[in-house]
Amino acid sequence: MRDQLTIEAYREEVVSLVAGPLPAERVPLVEAVGRVLAEAVTAAGPIPAFANSAMDGFAVRLADRRVGARLHVAGTVVAGEAHDPHLIPGQCVRIMTGAPLPTTAEAVVPVELVRESGGEIEIVEESGKTHVREAGEDVAAGAEVLPAGVMLTPAAMSLVAASGRPQVVATRRPRVAVVATGDELRPPGSRLARGQIFESNGTFLMAQLTRLGCEVTASVVLPDEPQAFRAGLDAAAAAADLVVLSGGASVGDHDIVRQVLTGELAPRDGVRARFVHVIMQPGKPQGWALWPVSGREVPMLALPGNPLSTLVSCELFVEPVVDALLGRASRPWGRAVVGESWPIPRGRRQVVPVLAATNEDGRLVVTQAHARGSASHLVTAAANANGLAMLDGPSEHVVPGQVVAYRRFA
Repeated sequence: MRDQLTIEAYREEVVSLVAGPLPAERVPLVEAVGRVLAEAVTAAGPIPAFANSAMDGFAVRLADRRVGARLHVAGTVVAGEAHDPHLIPGQCVRIMTGAPLPTTAEAVVPVELVRESGGEIEIVEESGKTHVREAGEDVAAGAEVLPAGVMLTPAAMSLVAASGRPQVVATRRPRVAVVATGDELRPPGSRLARGQIFESNGTFLMAQLTRLGCEVTASVVLPDEPQAFRAGLDAAAAAADLVVLSGGASVGDHDIVRQVLTGELAPRDGVRARFVHVIMQPGKPQGWALWPVSGREVPMLALPGNPLSTLVSCELFVEPVVDALLGRASRPWGRAVVGESWPIPRGRRQVVPVLAATNEDGRLVVTQAHARGSASHLVTAAANANGLAMLDGPSEHVVPGQVVAYRRFA
């Protein structure tokens, strides 16, 4: 009889299989998109680096900035120019947005607030603002701009570049091998014989793991013959920090993953494994192992093979393990309200693909992405969804307006 665990208990168990973040490495910024910072990034200098104009207009002394003042235009300063004209009373200089403010100026009068003729301007309207971006106004020199644990999005990379840093120190990408199992699996484009299906879980896992920041070292389909399967696991684990398997994790007589990992077939010295039932639907049968190879114990996560079960299990259990390897905080779950009634299984938490949209009242409302809910074989359910809802409660239905946990797909 398998142990029955909650989602939270099993997630904690599989995360404990990894010791913590992988080693850090220095990465050129231009190659760092999607990487997770292992060290905080600080500003090499102030941002902005110097006081500059926020508007196209005229740089003036504060004493000369008054309605009716007539000022002689003594020059022009443009962005990227080192020239620093000296202003005396009654003078101004034309200045462009982003150009350095002359040392003797204190404000900028926007061009639309002056009348210009004959080399002079007349200030015709009060500005009220200096229209100057002060040095260090956004970030002080040496200040932390991004903490460790942040994943570098394009916007974050822009901030790093603006801070003057050409490199970052990032956690090494986890090397993950993907293994699909089953003699019935054939690659897309093949001619199917009776009882055969196109392999899709490996494709999903490879793409999802890449999206999560991993380096997928292998994506293979292994046969149901025990010795060949064990040899395939050795090869997959040799260059991996983590192996993710789909299929063969249940209690049947031909569930090869469970049989080999637990030593029922083709036993391997030193393997530690455990298979449980998680109180959820879909994705109830789950398992893990620590597989010895080359003096290391490589964690393996065994997911159920039905497509929706694989996706849900990846979201709930594989992603947190990847987060731990990267030193990254896991994505939180939010809340949404149900927009329609649907049945839920008694005694298990349902995790269902949903479509979420904001209604006219500003509330996030979820509806089932598939009329048949979260049946584990439904390939189309997740493809039509934009996230998952997690449903609790002893009732047999959710009802409109009920609050549920919700998270968008990564």
